Amino acid sequence: MDYFETIDIGDSDSFGEYEVTSEEVRQFAGQYDPQSVHTDPAAAEQSMFGGIVASGWHTAAMTMRLLVDHKLDGSGALGALGVDSLRWPEPVRPGDTLSVRTEVVATEPFDEGRGLVDIEVTTVNDDGEVVLSMVGKVLWRRRKST
Repeated sequence: MDYFETIDIGDSDSFGEYEVTSEEVRQFAGQYDPQSVHTDPAAAEQSMFGGIVASGWHTAAMTMRLLVDHKLDGSGALGALGVDSLRWPEPVRPGDTLSVRTEVVATEPFDEGRGLVDIEVTTVNDDGEVVLSMVGKVLWRRRKST
């Protein structure tokens, strides 16, 4: 996927394994989302989650790591305009192993040098439960006109 012109609606892929640790969940939350369900085991035990869970923003960050490592690094991706429909339908827990599925849902020329690719991203845990869904709005390099 070096060029926008090589990307087709329906292109899909599955990849990655990211093991979530309790230490990482608490460390990320301590710095960026210090709610007790992410940082305090006793308080989290009394919450609706029944234990420590990762911040949704941490789930997004882990998803991004998998996307970069397995899809974007070395590709024609130039950056993103944002994401649409970001959802965290199930919590991520320490011990989960995450993987990602992607599907191209739309493409359109953006300007002379770039195309816009809408990529549906779904992150699942090792039980197959969806823990994140979103549509990334990614700018992709176009072939130069000759």
